[in-house]
Amino acid sequence: MNRPAEPLRCLLLQVRDPGDPMGPHEITSFLRVLQPLVVDISVFDLLGRALVRRDLAGVDFVLMGGSGDYSAASTDPWLERALDSLREVHASGVPSFASCWGFQGMAAAMGGEVINDRGRAELGTHDLVLTPAGRADPLFRTLGSAFKAQLGHEDLVQTLPPRTTLLASSARVPNQAYRFDDAPIYCTQFHPELDVAGIHTRFAAYPRYVEVVAGATLDEVSSGMEETPLANGLIRRFVDLHVTGKSG
Repeated sequence: MNRPAEPLRCLLLQVRDPGDPMGPHEITSFLRVLQPLVVDISVFDLLGRALVRRDLAGVDFVLMGGSGDYSAASTDPWLERALDSLREVHASGVPSFASCWGFQGMAAAMGGEVINDRGRAELGTHDLVLTPAGRADPLFRTLGSAFKAQLGHEDLVQTLPPRTTLLASSARVPNQAYRFDDAPIYCTQFHPELDVAGIHTRFAAYPRYVEVVAGATLDEVSSGMEETPLANGLIRRFVDLHVTGKSG
């Protein structure tokens, strides 16, 4: 009789307050898009302490997601400790996928520039286009030349870090996805882990954020949302390419 495969070990780096309901929701969202892979997700709290190399022992891959109330453009003391943790992830060589705050945090950690620009905020479903490098990239080329994705941000990466390649842009924000050229790390401003139900739940948890940033009600933002199956397949394909080696 065949024994069931051992679950893959994933470390999810979070920047969220205790009791934030979007912490568990984020785990559920990642597990959904990783199906049918069996994955054991453990959470590392970047607000609590700095990550060190032993925290990555036995980890197959790292995920970095959103942040609730915390900004990668902050000057608060917690941020530099968190960025040190992301530098450790980069140096470790462990395959990693970063979305939203993780996208911004990795950029800030590795020499890019992150700014707050509410005038270029993007909430809900948006159109993105691949760069020539994105169309040739083993992971992103499955998206075609253009695709839709779920977004929710007012911070953005103004300047990419050195030794990265831009993969996707939107009409409002040029830097929407990049990969590191010297590490197995992909980063997206958009949320490949969220479908329409997921992004609606996320916005419903922070209704004032939607009203202040978008200048619209949750219902108004929700009315323009569409499903994003191509973007939702990215993280599973990333694991296939860089962790299990099951996809070429």
